[in-house]
Amino acid sequence: MSVSSIDVDQHSFQRDVLDESRARPVVVDFWAPWCGPCRVLKPVLEKLAAEYGGRFLLAKVNSDENPELSSRYAVRSIPSVKLFVDGAVTDEFMGALPESSVREFIDRLLPTPAELLRRQAMEAIAAGQPDEGRRMLHEALSADPRNDITRIDLCEVLLQAGQHDEARAMLGAVSRLATHDPAVTRRVAALRLSLSAASGPDDATLQARLASDASDHDARLMLARRLISEGRHEEGLDQLIELVRRDRRFGDDAGRREMLQTFDLLGSGNPLVSRYRRLLAATLN
Repeated sequence: MSVSSIDVDQHSFQRDVLDESRARPVVVDFWAPWCGPCRVLKPVLEKLAAEYGGRFLLAKVNSDENPELSSRYAVRSIPSVKLFVDGAVTDEFMGALPESSVREFIDRLLPTPAELLRRQAMEAIAAGQPDEGRRMLHEALSADPRNDITRIDLCEVLLQAGQHDEARAMLGAVSRLATHDPAVTRRVAALRLSLSAASGPDDATLQARLASDASDHDARLMLARRLISEGRHEEGLDQLIELVRRDRRFGDDAGRREMLQTFDLLGSGNPLVSRYRRLLAATLN
């Protein structure tokens, strides 16, 4: 079991707080012996640190003996509690809060058991154990059905295993709220494109169909999806803009919708996005 509570000073702060916070959350308690509220809060923090068994580290800093640390982190009144993650302060509170409020603060900073299981699943997959990882992801999703990141992870694993129908069902269950995060939006867009391309003919067949009939819009759309799913974004966007030019209404505006989905995939900073947005606007107008 990891150490749960230590005393820290200016000499050990880099190692015991900043460096350690890259491995697990570190809660720093700035206190002083003369401070009455500090004597109330300190045992509450120590009790919770022990109870949580090292899932976070409690680092206690005597602010009288370490004024440079107090100055560096703008400690103006004590007790002052600051949460460090990845070397930076990410949350804090001041004063002697009741145990229930401190526990709520701690619970917000710690990953849930379902999230820990999700991380373990991804480690198993990275280690070449996809079946075990897939099993663990299903278990994590059962424990927390609202976790759309787990759902997307599982969709990617199912897609790689060729289980396209299950992957489509999993992707269809992703909450719209989750896609407010640009990183999630890009992952969802990539999965949709990959699933669309997975069931169609190969590149050569689609190219041959277009060579014999340039108005084969189905072939053009499937080719665009396949090219984009293979990372050939510019070629795929060329096919989509051509589809929009030839028949804006095909597939309920499929060309334009697929272009917008590809923009989500690439992200707003990609130069292809600004270029093809202009082309799309010019074509539509």
